[in-house]
Amino acid sequence: MSVSTGRRGAIAFFVIFCVCLVALAVALNVGWIVQNRRQAVMLLFGVPVFLAIITGLILNTIFLVREIRRNDQQDAFVNAVTHELKTPVTSIRLHLETLKAREDSIPEAKRREFYDVMLDDSDRLMQTIEQVLRTGQAGRPSTYRERVNLRSLADECVVLTRTRRHLTEAQLCLLPLGPDDRQPEVMGDPTELRGAILNLLDNAVKYSGDDVHVEVYAVLVGDWSVIRVTDRGAGLAAGEAQRIFKRFYRTPGSLTQRIKGTGLGLFIVYSTAKHHGGRAYAESAGVGRGSVFTLELPAVPAAAQ
Repeated sequence: MSVSTGRRGAIAFFVIFCVCLVALAVALNVGWIVQNRRQAVMLLFGVPVFLAIITGLILNTIFLVREIRRNDQQDAFVNAVTHELKTPVTSIRLHLETLKAREDSIPEAKRREFYDVMLDDSDRLMQTIEQVLRTGQAGRPSTYRERVNLRSLADECVVLTRTRRHLTEAQLCLLPLGPDDRQPEVMGDPTELRGAILNLLDNAVKYSGDDVHVEVYAVLVGDWSVIRVTDRGAGLAAGEAQRIFKRFYRTPGSLTQRIKGTGLGLFIVYSTAKHHGGRAYAESAGVGRGSVFTLELPAVPAAAQ
C-alpha cells in the first residue's frame, strides 16, 4: 500500500468515526428526551458521555486538518521535485539534440556556451538529488566526526555558490575575521556541514531577487562556532521563523510561488544542527526587510586548538 493510499484510508476512517460520534450524540439526546427528566441516572450518564463525544469531535477535526495540510505539503513537494528534476533534464536534452543536429555548423564560442549551460543544469540536478537523499537520511545521522574548520568550509561553500549562481564577490562574500577573533572549529561530519551551509547560501540567494547582497560570517562566539548568513531579500512575516525549518514547509506568498524549491533545504540545516548538538534559527525585521539565518555548533575547546 502506498503512503498516500494509507493516509486517505486513515482520513476515511476518522470521517466515519466522526459520523458515528454524531449519531451516538443524537441517540443519547433522543433517549433522554423520551425518558424525560425522571430518569436522573440517564442524565448523569449522558452528560459526561456527551462531553467525551464533543472532545472526540474536536480532536478528530484537529487530526483531519493536520492530515489535509500534510497532504497539501507532500503534493507541493512532489510537484516541486518533479519540476526541479524535469527542467534541467529537458534543457540538457535540448542542447544535446542541437549539438547533434548541427554539429558542423555551430561556432566554437556557441558550443562552449552550450557546454556551460549543460554543466549548470547538471549541478542543479545534483543539488536536487542531494537534497532528497539528505532528507531521507535525516533520521539516520552520521556518527562520523572529525575536526572541521568551519570558516574554511564556509569559504569553500561561498566560492562554489558564486560559481553555480554566477555571482560576484560583492554579491556574496565571506567577511574577514577581526584581529582578536579565533578560528571557529567543530567536531563534525564535513559532508553534512557542507550541505547545511550550501543550503543556507542557496536559500539566501534565491530569495534575494535581482538585488543579491549576501554576507556570511564564520566566527567563534563564546563556546559556539557560528555561521551567520545575512541577506536583504524577501524577509519573513511574524511567526514564520519557526515554521520554515519544518520538512516540506514553504512560506506563503506570491514570491514563494514564483521561486521553485522543494521545501527541504532549511529542514536539512535544522537536522544537521541538531545532530551536531547545535541549533539553527532565523530572524527577520519583517516582509521585504531581509533575513538573518544562524547555524550554531559546539566549538572545539580552546585548550584543544
